[in-house]
Amino acid sequence: MPSSFPAIYLASTSPRRAQLLEQIGVPFEIIRPDDSEAAELLEAELPNEPALDYVRRVCRAKAFASFAQISAHQLPTRPILCADTTVALNDRIFGKPANATDVHTMLNQLSGKTHQTHTAIAVVHDGQLIERVVTSDVTFRLLTTEDIDVYIASGEPFGKAGAYAIQGLSACFISHLSGSFSAVMGLPLFEVADILQNLHAPTP
Repeated sequence: MPSSFPAIYLASTSPRRAQLLEQIGVPFEIIRPDDSEAAELLEAELPNEPALDYVRRVCRAKAFASFAQISAHQLPTRPILCADTTVALNDRIFGKPANATDVHTMLNQLSGKTHQTHTAIAVVHDGQLIERVVTSDVTFRLLTTEDIDVYIASGEPFGKAGAYAIQGLSACFISHLSGSFSAVMGLPLFEVADILQNLHAPTP
């Protein structure tokens, strides 16, 4: 059995990340950004930015912003967990689709190919920033127009990096995964557990 985890702040509104933390028994409180527009701007890509650099930068920026917000509100001191996930094909970043046309474009490009999913995590605790990045290779089978149309009708691809969610209907698209299922889902549980168990922070 894993050792007890400290109570943390989860600086993410992703229900998938919350579900994953619940899965391994981490007590957490969700911190939502005071300024949602400013939070969205943190995810803006820089010109010619490599996917790994992008995901590290965005995750670090979220961590600093969350720490500043928690400090400003004078909330109790706890470790802060941030995460960011991006999908990349040949180092081209696939963000969240804006509409059905975007979904078709992204999934047609991922069809029959192996792409990378990079998930960065950052934990702010006791004046330290602890960072990890987990990269997984995901292979899609060849997709038909009907496959993509049915998937769009489900509503699932919207709000998801790369226009798919591995834990949902798109599991039928994935012929091979090399890496971490939970990282592709949005939070690498092995790495999160390893960091939190080594913080030596008391549970309130």
